[in-house]
Amino acid sequence: MSQYASLRAQFFEGDIRTKSSPDEPTDPIAEMLSGNAQWAKAVTESDPDFFPTTARAQYPHTLWIGCGDSRVPETVITGAKPGDIFVKRNIGNQARHDDESLMATLTFAVEVLVIICGHSGCGAVAASLAASRRETVPGQDPIITIEGFPADSPLNLWLAPLTIFIGSLGLSSTPHEEALPVAVRENIIAQVNSVCETEVIQNAWRRKILPNITVHGWVYDLETGRIQDLGISRGPGSLPAGKDSA
Repeated sequence: MSQYASLRAQFFEGDIRTKSSPDEPTDPIAEMLSGNAQWAKAVTESDPDFFPTTARAQYPHTLWIGCGDSRVPETVITGAKPGDIFVKRNIGNQARHDDESLMATLTFAVEVLVIICGHSGCGAVAASLAASRRETVPGQDPIITIEGFPADSPLNLWLAPLTIFIGSLGLSSTPHEEALPVAVRENIIAQVNSVCETEVIQNAWRRKILPNITVHGWVYDLETGRIQDLGISRGPGSLPAGKDSA
């Protein structure tokens, strides 16, 4: 098995389609371009002013920090329109303070709502859960979440903090099928807290620049298509005591 075939087997849990699979496009480029043309035509027929209006400016009501999984397209699953949601997606819906792209996105895009959305059966969380159960103790170098790739590969460097975090949850004796939903939920909670602890959000609350910003944690169920609000929303009241003014 090649290195990348091994990666797919670990990360996508064996969901490896072949070119003969009935749902595999024979020419994905042509199919996407054709789909775009049909979509643009339908939107224009329904609302002739839509594209000219959205071309002038965007006014997104939400910043969405989600997983890059292809089955969780934020606009589709929320019934939103182009212009409604500003998006930052990555592997495992991580909100890391050392991710300059995320910090720039927060600075540029945050207005009122921030949503961290994970999903059931997350491959990143599953891989990190499995890695946390191997002989190498999470937190010790080297951390190899995806076997077959060196510890200093971009993928393993990205997943190392998630593997360490999941290893701290005390799930080593819990069956995988029971542990995975717990790990998914706990990861979302951790990322909500992480966003709230960023300088961007703290300053917005403390200085009352954008005092109504709230950060929410959601999980999307792949099997039902439904989103669950985890009830862990945080707002300006999350500031530590004595930190509510500049």
